[in-house]
Amino acid sequence: MRTEAHEDTPAAAAPKPSRRGRRGSKRSSEGRFGQRIMPKTAVGVVVLMLAAAIGFAFGGTVLYAYYQYKTDKLEKKVNSFVNGFEDRYKKAVDDIDKEKEDAKAEVRKEIEPIKELRASGATLKSLIDQVKDSVYLVETQDEFGRPQVGSAFVVTSDADKSYLVTSLSVVKAATRKPGPGITVRKGDDRTDATLWTWHEERDLALLIVNKGNLPRVKWAAADAQPQYGERVFDVAGVGGAGGSITQGFVADVSAAGIEHDAAVTGPFAGGPILNSKGEVLGVGAPGYMPLGFTSDRVTFSPFIRATCEKILKCPSGAGAAGGAGERR
Repeated sequence: MRTEAHEDTPAAAAPKPSRRGRRGSKRSSEGRFGQRIMPKTAVGVVVLMLAAAIGFAFGGTVLYAYYQYKTDKLEKKVNSFVNGFEDRYKKAVDDIDKEKEDAKAEVRKEIEPIKELRASGATLKSLIDQVKDSVYLVETQDEFGRPQVGSAFVVTSDADKSYLVTSLSVVKAATRKPGPGITVRKGDDRTDATLWTWHEERDLALLIVNKGNLPRVKWAAADAQPQYGERVFDVAGVGGAGGSITQGFVADVSAAGIEHDAAVTGPFAGGPILNSKGEVLGVGAPGYMPLGFTSDRVTFSPFIRATCEKILKCPSGAGAAGGAGERR
């Protein structure tokens, strides 16, 4: 007898909950969560409110403390700036003033070589004013009877006489007998002069006038030698300002004298060679040729103390002449 197996019928699938059902289920779960955290008694509500108030108060306290910290920090910075402001301001002003003065000094230092290139009109006028009362125009004749001019300057004087140095080239004709007369002139005032002595090798001569206490030109110190490139000036005894002046630069300094390019001819022959202080360094002697030749552009001038070799008597260590040398 055959027994047929009965096939099992699959179970029907559970129906999906509807959208409304899902919403209900969600509300149900939210309700259960709210029921868990929400107090169900008045005491619980009060406790919850107290806890919330404490939380808000703590948060406010933290925020206020942070605010106060930032405020105090800012206040310290402001106070630090304000308290030191005057000192910093004064220091800044002082620094600016110092930098300004340093800048001025630097500019003056930089332009000094430019100023040294040529003396200003005020400087030249000042030099003339210093020596004009001691420098005279010399008028005489040359060996051919032609007018001859130059300059001479006072080196010493006493109550009766004054002694003037000039270039021998200016009065050379008067070394012969008979010779032409010599006159020294200051403006319209003319005074006869006597050729007392001379020094051919140095192209120097000494004149004496019977007029005492004439002011002399100051000699430069013995150790105040001019430097290469330094300005020197030759002054003549004629000019609208009481004299005239020419300038040049020192090309060389040696035992022979000062080599320079200041003009020493015409009325400047025999005039004093000055430094920028108005002190005599040498004599404008166009006939002085220590090297055996001369140049139209550069000339030699003997040092002022070369006058002490023959034409003047100079006390040892003195910075000026003491009297005339031996007469020739």
